[in-house]
Amino acid sequence: MTASRRMHNEPAWLLHHRPFRDSSQILDILSRDHGRLAVVAKGSRGAKSRLRGILRPFLPLQLSWVIRSDLGTLTGAEMDGAPITLTGDALLSGYYVNELILKLLHRHDPQPEIFAAYSRTIEHLAGNQDVAPTLRQFEIELLRLLGYALNLDHDTATREPLMPQQQYEYRAEQGPVPVDDREGPMVFTGAELMAIRHQQFADPAVLKNAGSLLRIVIAHHLDGKELKSRKVMQEIRKAKTEKGRKGN
Repeated sequence: MTASRRMHNEPAWLLHHRPFRDSSQILDILSRDHGRLAVVAKGSRGAKSRLRGILRPFLPLQLSWVIRSDLGTLTGAEMDGAPITLTGDALLSGYYVNELILKLLHRHDPQPEIFAAYSRTIEHLAGNQDVAPTLRQFEIELLRLLGYALNLDHDTATREPLMPQQQYEYRAEQGPVPVDDREGPMVFTGAELMAIRHQQFADPAVLKNAGSLLRIVIAHHLDGKELKSRKVMQEIRKAKTEKGRKGN
């Protein structure tokens, strides 16, 4: 990437920011038409910077930048809609979604459908107390759009439709394979896999199975990369459980 390119008022979300030099930041952003990229926001941490209240996650933005190499330079930023407030589990879930995008999406790969799915997910997280169904829906959609779609309708060994009573081991690199074993983190009945396919997440058992399946499939595609946000969520849940036990 040698020629300088300028982008003006591009719909975008801020995924992550980190300090750079004395008063600047490096921003990882997801833009509608240019995908994921990183830009320097010069002086944005300064006390008098007009960008201090704007450059934050979960705020719909319009960004402008110039880019000559892998790292661009921010030239403008403004809000692109009403602020979105995430708290509690929704906030942690938002950071998890951001980390998935950062770890699974290549830079400079335009993915307007992923941008739209991300936007919907952040809006849904803000309006729902039960965040798990929203996360499972996003994970399934993200995998599909990245070319890693779950196979939840046929047996990969025979290509035949799934049988409701048959036990299958879901293998991340293949899909469902019939087995006789009834135990294992990736062993499901055909009926359970079909329920996940139809996203029947009002049923707690289906939601739990979807979480188990997606956790291992996503870990496979992350190829060893750790999700810090998931670790934080697990530690918080563990602390809440231990506190509840002590209270009893």
